[in-house]
Amino acid sequence: METLHLGDVSIASIIERDGPWRRPEDMFPAYTADPGLAHLRALPPSVFDAASGRLVITYQTFVIRTPKHTILVDTCTGEDKGYPAPMDFPKQPWLDGFAALGLRFTDIDYVFCTHLHIDHCGWNTRLVNGRWVPTFPNAKYVFHKREYAAWEDATAKGANPPGNVWTYNCRPIVEAGQALLVDDDFTLDDTVWLTPTPGHSPCHCCVNIRAGGRRAVVTGDMMHHALQCREPDWSTVFDWDAKQAAASRRSFLASVADTDTLILPIHFPAPTAGRIGADGTRFHYRFGPG
Repeated sequence: METLHLGDVSIASIIERDGPWRRPEDMFPAYTADPGLAHLRALPPSVFDAASGRLVITYQTFVIRTPKHTILVDTCTGEDKGYPAPMDFPKQPWLDGFAALGLRFTDIDYVFCTHLHIDHCGWNTRLVNGRWVPTFPNAKYVFHKREYAAWEDATAKGANPPGNVWTYNCRPIVEAGQALLVDDDFTLDDTVWLTPTPGHSPCHCCVNIRAGGRRAVVTGDMMHHALQCREPDWSTVFDWDAKQAAASRRSFLASVADTDTLILPIHFPAPTAGRIGADGTRFHYRFGPG
């Protein structure tokens, strides 16, 4: 994604992994070829690899630079976590992307996690002398307090959430005194604040950015693919509560449709950013920052 500018705020992307990923029928339990294939054919070819029949899915972190703060939103899969394939991504692309933006670990002031799945909080920590420590020593990490509690409870019960994210990526942050456990209405300042969009995870949130008279929203996993604008009720196999996820998605899309709100979905391929258009009970995703 090209660097975007909203007044005196810039938004850039660090890509960990992109390319064809999963078949739509494996991603969405409600998927059917009719109307699914028609939708996919009408979407830009960058979002669906017709040769393999797979959706194109990107894993990325957004870097927000305001006059006051340097902020990361969602930190991908990370390093040394021992995840099995296909989540065992090489770490160098993310590190190279981070360095290409002229960043050092010490430069980060805040890390926002839209939710606490393995591919959204992996770089929260790194392994140093056999211990998980915060990757960004000067940062405060923003976790929704009930999202954090849900994964803490699941871990205590031996439910073994995927990748054991609480143990690797969350508890070390709290132990280091760098966590901010917040509510739905958390506001950092007049530029950055949260919007609750639960369903994909217990307390999933979107991250809003306002500057230069415009609003941008990092939507995390509120939606994974542009196909879900055409079919908002198609939740993924990864959703904690599929009905609630669909309700959150439809409500959010309706709230931003036909406005100049810039949408920044974590898993959409380049150019990633876009806007929402209304189309009856459906929506269009229009790629491009303009």
